[in-house]
Amino acid sequence: MAWNWEVFCKETTSGETVVGCFGRGGDETYLNWIVTAWGWTLAVSLCALVVALVVGLVVGTVRTLPNSPWLVRLGNAWVELFRNIPLLVQLFLWYFVIPGIFPAMKSVPSVVLVVLGLGFFTSARVAEQVRAGIQALPRGQRYAGLALGLKTAQTYRYVLLPMALRIVIPPLTSESMNIIKNSSVAFAVSIAELTFFARQSGEETSAPVEMYLAATVLYAISAFAINRIMSFIERRTRVPGFVAAGGIGGGH
Repeated sequence: MAWNWEVFCKETTSGETVVGCFGRGGDETYLNWIVTAWGWTLAVSLCALVVALVVGLVVGTVRTLPNSPWLVRLGNAWVELFRNIPLLVQLFLWYFVIPGIFPAMKSVPSVVLVVLGLGFFTSARVAEQVRAGIQALPRGQRYAGLALGLKTAQTYRYVLLPMALRIVIPPLTSESMNIIKNSSVAFAVSIAELTFFARQSGEETSAPVEMYLAATVLYAISAFAINRIMSFIERRTRVPGFVAAGGIGGGH
């Protein structure tokens, strides 16, 4: 099979080959396009990850509050709702249904709706990791904080969460990598990220293999970079005595 990598040097409008592969003066090549699409993929993924971490941290913490049954139920409902509805269905709800119910949402850019949809979907999974991390800690740590005169909020802030978040870095690494892959649903609302690029450019150039392979490589590079960054953070913040399988070492 002959590969046609020169297709990336062609202009998206005229189809003419450009020396150096990058268009000039407003003329965009397929190489320009895939770099821009990669940027959209990274931007959507990182923004959604921030939403997921913030919301997931709050919801996961709420689910472990000892004397707030209603907050626990609300946290459980959030997790069950966003975890059990397919991501693509949630995206369509954000894009088509919610603006119909709340007309003010019609002016919200598509990329913001994708970030919210992907962020909330992932927040349910992050909340599960945070809850598990907090509950993996010995109960004595909570009691010790309260015995020192700390209020519940202070006990979580200064005692429980700093330990729990360090424990859950490995599973959060997987969620961070998944959010890169799940960002591909943005093509459904015509955001020109990598999957949209691969499908559209493959049809225009009759070279779908090259386009999808290039997009696949960029997805893999992105996920690998996230993995290396999170592994570095895990090594620097590792809890002494904690074993990677998810247990607590005998030193506790």
